[in-house]
Amino acid sequence: MKNIITAALVLTAILWQSCEKEEGEGGTSSIKGTIITRDFNGSFPVQDYSDYGAPEEDVYIIYGSEGNAIGDRVRTSFDGTFEFKYLRKGVYTIFVYSEDTNLVAPVPSGKVVIKQTVEITKNKSTVTAPTITRVEL
Repeated sequence: MKNIITAALVLTAILWQSCEKEEGEGGTSSIKGTIITRDFNGSFPVQDYSDYGAPEEDVYIIYGSEGNAIGDRVRTSFDGTFEFKYLRKGVYTIFVYSEDTNLVAPVPSGKVVIKQTVEITKNKSTVTAPTITRVEL
């Protein structure tokens, strides 16, 4: 009888660990942040620029630390703020596209990715992502 109880406890522990959910939707936490646009007012690379909250910009999220598949997309509010809701604990990558400022070896698309890694460690929490500054020439 003792062996049956021990086996049942071991099996329950194994099943409990395998039921742990991966990063993504379906949780109780959120990630908030702000996207700033640095506008060089047509004078790049001269230091004449203005920074402001980036309205109506697409912000993307990748679930987990592996891979590059986009999990979701939101748009910033009028002041450049955004929020991804209903997330599980885990590691996420938040990113936006910015204009390429490399004058020596520009990328063919003219766009580069600006990203930040964010970790949610507790359920029912709100994590603030580091501010992302994108460039507009």
